[in-house]
Amino acid sequence: MIKRKMTRQISIGDVKIGGGAPISVQSMTNTKTTDTNATVAQIKALVDAGCDIVRVAVPDMSAAENIYNIKSQVDVPLVADIHFDYRLALKAIEQGIDALRINPGNIGDEERVKAVVEAAKTRNIPIRIGVNAGSLDKKLLAKYGKVTPEALVESALEHIRILEKLNFYDIKISLKAHDVPLTLDAYRLMSETVDYPLHLGITEAGTVNTGIIKSAVGIGALLAEGIGDTFRISLTGNPVNEVKVANEILKALGLKEYGPTLISCPTCGRCNIDLPSIAEKVEQRLSGITKPIKVAVMGCVVNGPGEARDADIGIAGGKGEGLVFRKSEVINKVPEDKLVDALFEELDKLIK
Repeated sequence: MIKRKMTRQISIGDVKIGGGAPISVQSMTNTKTTDTNATVAQIKALVDAGCDIVRVAVPDMSAAENIYNIKSQVDVPLVADIHFDYRLALKAIEQGIDALRINPGNIGDEERVKAVVEAAKTRNIPIRIGVNAGSLDKKLLAKYGKVTPEALVESALEHIRILEKLNFYDIKISLKAHDVPLTLDAYRLMSETVDYPLHLGITEAGTVNTGIIKSAVGIGALLAEGIGDTFRISLTGNPVNEVKVANEILKALGLKEYGPTLISCPTCGRCNIDLPSIAEKVEQRLSGITKPIKVAVMGCVVNGPGEARDADIGIAGGKGEGLVFRKSEVINKVPEDKLVDALFEELDKLIK
C-alpha cells in the first residue's frame, strides 16, 4: 500500500485535488479552442477514456470568449492555459472556467496580478503555477548555471509568494522537464518545501512509443513514493492516449480500479499456440469493457492456470488447443481457434 504525502486540498469544479482525494487524471485538447464542435468532441472522447479534468489552450481573446460555448456542452471541469496576458485570464473567469494555469510573475505588474487574483477569489477558481525547464527565468539560469531542481523550485516559490502576498492560497504546482531524473528531484524537493498539491508531468515526453516509457518511469516513481495529487501524461498525438496511459499507471500501482487487467506471459519453448496473436485479439476485445477484471492469456497448460491463479478468467495454451479457467480452476477445453470466443463467453457471464 502506497502511503501518500498529505497536501492541502483544492477543488477544480467538483474534482477535489490533494488532501487525500483520489489522484485525478488530466489531459489537454489539441484542437483550436475557437472551434467549438471539434473541442467539445475531443473533450467528450477524453472523458469517455477516463479523464477527470481537461485543459484548453487560450492563446488569444477569441479563444477566451469561446469558453462558455464549450463549457455549456461538457460535464468535466475545464482549465484555461494562459501565458502572459492577464486579460485572457479575466475573460476566461468571466466565461465560467473552473481553473487557471497561469504564472503570476509573467502577467505584468502587481495591479494586473491583483485583478486576476480578486476575480479568481470571487469565483473560487484555483491557479496552477506551472514551471517548465525550457522557460526558466534567465536570472535563475545565471544563478545556478543550468536548469537544476533547486532552480525549478525557487522559480515556483517566487510565483507562490506573489499569490500568498495577496492572501491567495488556492494553488497547485507543477515542475516539468523532459529530463526524468531532473523532474524527479525537483518534485521531491518541492514536496519537502510546501504543502500545496502537486500536478505531476514529464513535459515534451515524446511520441506514444518513447513518451509512455519516460512518463511511466518518472510519474510512476513519484506516485510510488506518495508524491503527486494529479497528473498529465504528455504525448505527441491523440490526447486520448494520454488518458489511457495515465489510468494504466494508476492501476499498476494499485491507486485506481480502471477497466480490465490483462495478464499475458512472454512465451517460451513450451508454447505451442500462436499466443502473441491471441493476446492481441483479447486485448482488442477488452478495450470496450469498463469493469475492473483480471484476464489471463497464458501459453502453457502446465503452469498457466497456476501462475495466473489470481485472474478472474483466463486461457492457457496446449498443442492446437487450450484450457479456459476461472481462478485457476479449469472449466473447459477447446480448439485453439475457439479459445478467444470461449474466453469471452465466460467473461460475459462474469460481467453480467
